[in-house]
Amino acid sequence: MRNVIGVVATLLLSNSVACAMETRVTPVFKSELTISGQQLKLPGGDVEVAVSVYEIPPGAALPEHRHASPRYGYVLSGKLRVSNSETGKTQDFEAGDFVIESVGQWHRGSNPSTEPLKLLVIDQSPNGEANVELRK
Repeated sequence: MRNVIGVVATLLLSNSVACAMETRVTPVFKSELTISGQQLKLPGGDVEVAVSVYEIPPGAALPEHRHASPRYGYVLSGKLRVSNSETGKTQDFEAGDFVIESVGQWHRGSNPSTEPLKLLVIDQSPNGEANVELRK
């Protein structure tokens, strides 16, 4: 019985080492600030993570909005333009760029290109609360 356990343990360990040797980790992005220079702070209490994929056609713009909690975006394809109404700053992001959106500031996202925009969006907000407020 000991030999069987030893063989199984050896196989598991060698498979783990083989997987670890094949695994590559490439850092993509690291920041403690939003794109408008705000210090990033996580909501307290129970937090919910919501992940979505936005597909924005060429020339389209989202309505002006703001976020109460952190929102992260990763441009999968196309081009994203973020225009911040409060700072007057406009920034462009391309495939492979990671974005930490401003918190509590009115802004809008758009696709200024002739190609579709595909954006992975991750919200981190208090459990059950929406993280998008549209400007009325």
